Amino acid sequence: MERGLYIAASGMVSEMARQDLIANDLANASTAGYKADRAVQGSFGDLLLRNTQTGQTVGPLGAGSRIERQVTDLTAAPLKQTGEDLDFAIEGDGFFAVQTAQGVRYTRNGQFTAAANGRLTDQLGNAVLGQNGQPITIGADGKVPEANVGVFAVNNARKVGDNFFTGAAGGRGTGRVRSGALEGSGADPVRAMTDMIASLRAFESGQKVITTIDSTLQKASNQVGSL
Repeated sequence: MERGLYIAASGMVSEMARQDLIANDLANASTAGYKADRAVQGSFGDLLLRNTQTGQTVGPLGAGSRIERQVTDLTAAPLKQTGEDLDFAIEGDGFFAVQTAQGVRYTRNGQFTAAANGRLTDQLGNAVLGQNGQPITIGADGKVPEANVGVFAVNNARKVGDNFFTGAAGGRGTGRVRSGALEGSGADPVRAMTDMIASLRAFESGQKVITTIDSTLQKASNQVGSL
């Protein structure tokens, strides 16, 4: 295949993956405790070009780009006071733990609610766990003491969707729970929009390269065929 087409196409595929992450950040710009994702791009190994007659080195030729890995920015966002009794935020390091159908998951989103059975749950109905790993029961006054909400240290935290993380539990986190507050979203809408525009322009550049190469190949084919 024409090498230029492959290089341009690989760049477009990388930008599509990047745009998916940026779009998800924009959609969660108001989600409490959300952590933004970054796509780290890299290039395939360069090819060293040489003159076929003299053997003299011409220089390297890139073989295209790819997404090497996805990185989640775990930097703590500012806390916002809500005044709601069942809203909680972690000031410092650590995660809340919830019991899901897939096992224990961790989150920084402390926007909790009361279940019909009197348990403290997240917005998806998953039970919030205390430091002892047991579900938390809401008091008769409709409140939960800050000390009852567990804060867990998580090693190698990895996002698994729905603002959840998995990882190896490392005991109690060093952060402090604050009631009546929520951690803001880690997604910056202004930065996300700027990144989206830059990514779209890079994608369009790849399209123009492919169009130009296709036109050139078509002309070469027609001219050769007419000889």
